Amino acid sequence: MEYRSLPDLRNLAALRAVVEHGGVAEAGRQLNIGQPAVTKRLRALDTCYGLQLMQREGRRLELTVAGVRVYEYARLVLDHQHSLLDDLDSLQVSENNLRLEVTGSIGEHLLPELLLNFAEAYPDYRIQSRMGYTRRIQTRLATGLSDMALLEQAPDHPDILVQKWLDDEVVLVCGKAHPLWGCGMIPLAELKQLNYVLRESRSSMRVTLDKALQDIGIETLPIAMEVGSTDTIVEMLQRGQHVSFLPRFSVEEALSTEGLYRIKVQGLRIHRTLWIARTRTTLNNVVSEAFIQLLRNKVG
Repeated sequence: MEYRSLPDLRNLAALRAVVEHGGVAEAGRQLNIGQPAVTKRLRALDTCYGLQLMQREGRRLELTVAGVRVYEYARLVLDHQHSLLDDLDSLQVSENNLRLEVTGSIGEHLLPELLLNFAEAYPDYRIQSRMGYTRRIQTRLATGLSDMALLEQAPDHPDILVQKWLDDEVVLVCGKAHPLWGCGMIPLAELKQLNYVLRESRSSMRVTLDKALQDIGIETLPIAMEVGSTDTIVEMLQRGQHVSFLPRFSVEEALSTEGLYRIKVQGLRIHRTLWIARTRTTLNNVVSEAFIQLLRNKVG
């Protein structure tokens, strides 16, 4: 890679500010620099990429085709820069803090009770939690930006220690308006005739589901929608006539109150394990050990 031709972050920030704040003058005020300085940074980007990135249309500056691409890149780079600064700040935490990562479904359905119980049992300790996809969480653990994670898939990394937490199952469910409510068991072949709303393909639940279906020869399902929230899917099922595969722990309450119905499928059971993952540096951390004890009590 030719590092000498890489763009300056300040120049990318100038381009983003001009686009998002409607002009050079407004961008200058946001960046606390004069208009000539903003213009100079825009020209520097043109030189860096060898293309004109903005052109004047009437009284406004508009992105060229190349400028649209560079603007999208600028947004990505600057957002990652802010995320990096937040991560670096989190490295300065005290010994009474734990940086915890969880997947979306765990964050929505299991984490709130865990955090409340932990705060009550250990008022002097603090947990900083965030939700994300398994692959990103694994990277953050391995690079020391997180201390512990609760995952729906076990990470495969030599620097990450894993232990079993909870047993779970991916189940097929529907709402009362669906014709299969109360049906008992359906044949495997009927799966392809249903109308699905599922979690997005990057979610841990979908990864597990897709592999399980492929193992029995089902490559695709008729998916009407993909939704990034399990709670939203549950509400949609209760109001409409779709079905969904969801983690059992996320729908237990809805099943017990008859807000959802579990459809059993002949020859299909998708069992899985929820995992505790952490780095070796947290093995003697008092907050880490206290939280793991709380998680073990959850198993019991």
